[in-house]
Amino acid sequence: VQLQAFGGGLVQAGGSLRLSCAASGRSFSTRTMAWFRQAPGKEREYVAIVSWNGGRTYYADSVKGRFAISRDNAENTVHLQMNSLKPEDTAVYYCAASRYSDGYHYRTTEFDSWGQGTQVTVSS
Repeated sequence: VQLQAFGGGLVQAGGSLRLSCAASGRSFSTRTMAWFRQAPGKEREYVAIVSWNGGRTYYADSVKGRFAISRDNAENTVHLQMNSLKPEDTAVYYCAASRYSDGYHYRTTEFDSWGQGTQVTVSS
């Protein structure tokens, strides 16, 4: 599956952004999808995960209660609604498709398709 992420930008602290990821390929609807992020000088970390049918979601502690991941299998898209943004949320955000359809898979090695990344910058 090929992925393209978009929707990043510059926002003030406390603001909101909605990231989207468009997928091509017939296997999208059977795969767990996730958003990761990578800040300068830091390792890539998972942000949110959604199972193949949207029935299960998981969030990193740092974004729990502020971010929401969703997917639309009819449109081959996955979204990340980000609210109450903080300067520490500044990073390049990547969408990714897992080898698995379900389960708590958060390691980068468990994902074999990646989008190109979209920059999110939160100013204080």
